[in-house]
Amino acid sequence: MKFAHILTCFAIALGLCNTASAQTARVPVVAAENFYGDVIRQLGGDHVQVTSILSNPDEDPHLFEASPKTARALQHAALVVYNGADYDPWMDKLLAVSKSNDKRTVIVVAKLVGRKAGDNPHLWYDPATMPAVAKAVSAYLVSADPSHKSDYDARLAAFLGSMKPIDSTVAQLKTHYKGVPVTATEPVFGYMADAIGFEMRNLRFQMASMNETEPSAADIAAFEKDLRERRVHVLIYNSQATGALTKRMLNIAKDAHVPSISVTETLPAKETYQQWMQSQLDTLSGALQGWQR
Repeated sequence: MKFAHILTCFAIALGLCNTASAQTARVPVVAAENFYGDVIRQLGGDHVQVTSILSNPDEDPHLFEASPKTARALQHAALVVYNGADYDPWMDKLLAVSKSNDKRTVIVVAKLVGRKAGDNPHLWYDPATMPAVAKAVSAYLVSADPSHKSDYDARLAAFLGSMKPIDSTVAQLKTHYKGVPVTATEPVFGYMADAIGFEMRNLRFQMASMNETEPSAADIAAFEKDLRERRVHVLIYNSQATGALTKRMLNIAKDAHVPSISVTETLPAKETYQQWMQSQLDTLSGALQGWQR
């Protein structure tokens, strides 16, 4: 009887362990960029294990090269989220050679929001992008882990609610600064600038800088003239790609008393996506304070 009792207890204990293991198993997710990874963590909480590939705010993402470590992370991922629109082409290559995981779900943000190669790839600066990503990710998590549906639903609602202050700030900026001419060294902030309604100047210069080609002499001269003659009210620059030409424009802006604000392509450490966006919008608002119609 004692032996049978021990077996029964062992079986019960084993069953409890298996149940606990099933309850604590987390959905493995790989995000190509850390701002998508941050949003996925907010949506999944303790039910997801997120690996973000591009996560260093001090490096130029355009110079990133995938490693064997990146490939290994993708092999075990149940969900992969990446930007697309030629921003992270190394993801296509890695996924193509990592076909062993045929049950993997892939969300390409560009396809989700109707963008394609050749469009401005900095999609996360469009206020409409992250809500769309959040809904798609949450739908996947509910289907993959239905036992936690109520938690995922609550987290999605909280995330969408937390985006409202950003939308409100954009609306306020649009009310005051729609049509105001501004310029930028790269089109990183382009979608947000469009949402505010700025007149964005020197687009050819920006695209050349983003594609790491030399802007034409005429485009450089036009940019410098805009700054020297204060035809623009703010210079927006990518602080992760400050080459010689960007530094030159920053110096001209400083001499002409045109305010410059920094934006980044990667989420800074210890910030959420919402904090990052709000902080940059607040800095922009401060830079525009002295402008009068």
